[in-house]
Amino acid sequence: MKEKNRKEKKTPQTVKSKMHARNPHRERYDLAALTEAYAPLADHVRPNKYGDDSIDFADADAVKALNKAILFKHYDLVYWEIPEDYLCPPIPGRADYLHHVADLYGEKNFGAVPKGADFKCLDVGVGANCIYPIIGVKTFGWSFIGSEIDEVALENAKEIVEKNPHLKGRVDLRLQSNKRDVFHGILDKEEKIDLVICNPPFHASAEDAREANLRKVKNLHGKHKNKTALNFGGQSNELWTEGGEKRFLKDMVRSSKKFAENVTWFTALVSKENTVAGLVESLKFYKAKSVRIIKTGQGNKRSRIVAWSFTIEGSIPDVNEELRGKAPRQRETAPRRGKELKFKPRTGRDPGKSRFYENKKGRKK
Repeated sequence: MKEKNRKEKKTPQTVKSKMHARNPHRERYDLAALTEAYAPLADHVRPNKYGDDSIDFADADAVKALNKAILFKHYDLVYWEIPEDYLCPPIPGRADYLHHVADLYGEKNFGAVPKGADFKCLDVGVGANCIYPIIGVKTFGWSFIGSEIDEVALENAKEIVEKNPHLKGRVDLRLQSNKRDVFHGILDKEEKIDLVICNPPFHASAEDAREANLRKVKNLHGKHKNKTALNFGGQSNELWTEGGEKRFLKDMVRSSKKFAENVTWFTALVSKENTVAGLVESLKFYKAKSVRIIKTGQGNKRSRIVAWSFTIEGSIPDVNEELRGKAPRQRETAPRRGKELKFKPRTGRDPGKSRFYENKKGRKK
């Protein structure tokens, strides 16, 4: 007879089906291959309670080592460091965001998403980790602008770019001196951007952030720990802001209206479901022409991306129906005819129209 306290072996989930179909991190971590890419990860690998090799996700050093291994193996990095106590983001979820928003362009082009340096993306709050530009340059070949209010974070991101040759010339990092404005001071009046991404701080105070981390640690270990350090790190401006994500996103929408003709799609990751309705109402007030709510998920965590455009004709969704209905079907493959589509630079265009694709022979799609 088995002992009562013995843990029964569970069949591990091989595919994270809630993630985007193109996300390369849908399967379980191949720790042997990751350790080969970054040897120090081996110091943190040990059997979990079910006997499978894993790491302690409540250990900040282990999480950082795992991130470095993933970045070295999958994203061609040769250097990646972050200052102590700065955010060390979970890479699979960050990659998921980019794959979902790329589909805003791919849905009318047989599933083919934009690729190449002519496609320009602005990352609001790029952070010391510079994670979105790292993923976007490798995966899609996009060019990035990264804005940041924290000078220490910005300098660290610059060091990452400088020490990884394939990022040089593809990532332009800019300091935002006005903490209450998102775009003014970063974009000039004539600058054209295809996509804006943002993962805003969602806690309303340092205390909220601390309590959320204690709950996370309890979920990982099954018990409370007298430890306030975040397992994924994070400075105040990365984790919390006055008024929380609701206030931040309201300011972002207001600021986005001033750059309505500069940007094709604005997007933001929304952590709290009850924030979405107010955000959509703000977008109605500021006359957005098209709004999308894209549901995402990783493990037990549910999030959603809200996308809006002042130049693309579309509709405003019913929030309750979108959040409680089925997720939209994803395309697994590229165009059926298999032709490589090239993204044409955004010059001399009607601001009310999106850019368009053309194949190598020059035929417009």
